[in-house]
Amino acid sequence: MNPESERLSGKVVLASMVGVWLCYFLLITLRGVIVGLEFQDELLWRRALVCTFGVGVTGLLWLLLRAVENRALGIKIAVALIAAMPGAIMIAQVNRWIFDSIEAKVEEQMGKERGIALRRDDAGNLLIDLPRKQMDEDVEDAEEATPQSVVIAPAPTSLDQWRMTFDLAIGRYFLLLAWAALFLALLAGAQARAAERRGERFRSAAKAAELRSLRYQVNPHFLFNTLNSLSALVMTGKAERAEQMIQTISRFYRHSLADDSTGDVSLEDEIDLQEHYLEIESVRFPERLRVRVDLPSELAGYKVPGMILQPLVENSVKYGVSASSKPVTITIAAREEYGRLVLTVSDDGPGVANSTENKHGFGIGLANVRDRLEARFGNAATIVSGPSLTGYETELRLPMVKHG
Repeated sequence: MNPESERLSGKVVLASMVGVWLCYFLLITLRGVIVGLEFQDELLWRRALVCTFGVGVTGLLWLLLRAVENRALGIKIAVALIAAMPGAIMIAQVNRWIFDSIEAKVEEQMGKERGIALRRDDAGNLLIDLPRKQMDEDVEDAEEATPQSVVIAPAPTSLDQWRMTFDLAIGRYFLLLAWAALFLALLAGAQARAAERRGERFRSAAKAAELRSLRYQVNPHFLFNTLNSLSALVMTGKAERAEQMIQTISRFYRHSLADDSTGDVSLEDEIDLQEHYLEIESVRFPERLRVRVDLPSELAGYKVPGMILQPLVENSVKYGVSASSKPVTITIAAREEYGRLVLTVSDDGPGVANSTENKHGFGIGLANVRDRLEARFGNAATIVSGPSLTGYETELRLPMVKHG
């Protein structure tokens, strides 16, 4: 399988990124509402901008993980742990740039609520303006009572700036790792499904090879028997009947080889093929071979493995017709019973009259049928073969398959 088919689609990856950052956006917004933050309108669009940038950084992280997605899990985890940190720092830095402009408004609002004047000077120090009389009650001069500025928070140093950025980055780092874990889980699922599809294809190929092998066993077995019959006709001087057999053999093989060797055929076609075969054998046994077919029209379209009845019919000819000096009727019948397709091939030949010569049983032919049924249907199909009241009968019970 092409490794591309094991990859997650771009839509799934994008949806996972947007989903994670959308959850973050909603949670932070809900938190702001609960704690009563001011300027919600301005905070919303800034927060959305940061989240959009976060999706872009997550996309870069995805590209790195994609490059190693077919490597060991430990390598993928290491890449996620290492690559997420610079990404988180970038998001944190952008977050500070975007929200810096609103910080002054927040400080001003806080001062108004507390009745004091807060501001920052050019150096970035946070100042509070206080009347001088609050600082020195002995001063009476109005000029001396002018407001005086007091530094309540010095401007942050470069180290302080980096500390604040790193503090913000920690939260974004774990957010990126959460997405990476989600991505790796989705990727593992996709790879598991791909492996399952490969396994299913391998199983199907093995099953097809087994069915093909078993099907091909039937043809040489049949050909061996018919050539023996043809040889017997030639040796006994029955050239006209031998020529007739050659023609019917040709029609039989043209029919049998037309189908896929691993596919199913309709029951009607399968029984028609067996009638061709019995037509061949009737050249050998014109006075002894009788054929009866009982196929209800409503069952004719159901599917069965091709040539599944061939070894059964051959056995009836070999051990029923050829072993008897009297006419023998071979019956091929189909019926539905309890939701199962039941096929029987029976004959009223010697049966168990002469047990030392009776070769009916699980020989090569019946074993082939059993193995083919197991390969095709597993435990859903059964075969029972044995003497009957009038001769010998083999019964197949198969699932009702309408489309093979």
